[in-house]
Amino acid sequence: MGSLLYYRKQRLVTCGSLGGQLAGRLLSLAVILFALLTLGCGQKQAAGDQSGPSIPVKTEVIQPVPIPDTSEYLATLKSRHSTALNPQVEGQVIHIFVKSGDRVKAGTPLMEIDPLKQQATLSSQEAARAAQEANVRFAQIQWDRAQKLYAAGVTSKQDYDQAKTNLDTAQQQLKSLDDQVREQQVELHYYSVVAPTDGIVGDIPVRVGDRVSLTTLLTTVDEPGSLEIYVSVPVERSKNLKIGQKVELLDADGKLIAESSLDFISPEVDNNTQSVLAKATVKNASGALRTSQFARARIIWDVREGPVIPVLSVSRINGQFFVFVVEGTGKSAVAHQKILKLGELIGNQYVVLDGLKAGDRVVVEGSQNLVDGAAVTETSEGSSSKPSS
Repeated sequence: MGSLLYYRKQRLVTCGSLGGQLAGRLLSLAVILFALLTLGCGQKQAAGDQSGPSIPVKTEVIQPVPIPDTSEYLATLKSRHSTALNPQVEGQVIHIFVKSGDRVKAGTPLMEIDPLKQQATLSSQEAARAAQEANVRFAQIQWDRAQKLYAAGVTSKQDYDQAKTNLDTAQQQLKSLDDQVREQQVELHYYSVVAPTDGIVGDIPVRVGDRVSLTTLLTTVDEPGSLEIYVSVPVERSKNLKIGQKVELLDADGKLIAESSLDFISPEVDNNTQSVLAKATVKNASGALRTSQFARARIIWDVREGPVIPVLSVSRINGQFFVFVVEGTGKSAVAHQKILKLGELIGNQYVVLDGLKAGDRVVVEGSQNLVDGAAVTETSEGSSSKPSS
């Protein structure tokens, strides 16, 4: 009986020990499950915090636009209505009748060169002509007398012929003197410098008392009107020149002044500059352009279709260009960063060579707050417009 009681007591102790171990294991498992659930909830909450609210941005739809292929050159403006006045005689300037900036009509006296020497020469020629006129009259009288005497048989044929020869010689000498007098009169006219056309008097570099020669520039007379653009195009691009090709004239800030088209292409290459001269006529109704002015001339070689993108929407990192493109719509709209290959800058837009296609929605405002894959709320600015010249 005592042995049986001892056995039962030992069994109860053993069962109690096993139950305690099982309870401990169950408690450990419960703790582990609670920790896992807590960690999962934390990760979900962290993920929810990372996505955050969508970022408002403005987008622009990429569409192909005309892109001009152009080159800029230095051009010179010249006028077909501008006259440089040089004296046709040498002498001393004694009068200047106008000042720079005066508007004059054709034939208006501008200045006078001392004509005294020429007037003396003319007077001498006129006196010689008057003397020769007397010789012609005397020779005519002799000829008339010789005719009568020869008809009456009083004089010989030799005297008759001699009288005729004297008259012819005197008449030819008189004609020569008449021509010389007219020449001196024309030359005397050159001592008075007049305006060849209507226009505006330019700079007058000479002064009263200056001695001028045939190469001295007296002044210029510019008639307002159309100007010609002189452009020297390198021989490498001359093969692309065509009559009627569009030319744009730009000011120092790159703004468009006037438009024209080529109307002359030189058949020869300039030996010194290895360039080909091309010309275009431009209207100057406002008078803003001036003769001999330098300007920027842009020749448009061709126009092609292609995408462009605003400068402010492009980011540059480590020498590469990036842009954010919105994909998806509504609440599923996200911004992704794309690498671009860009061409020349036209106005305030880049020409896109690779990386975008028609229909892409590019972020143009708000990109500074974006990361790749960020949720966005977009407002559209419409399609990309034609690049400014």
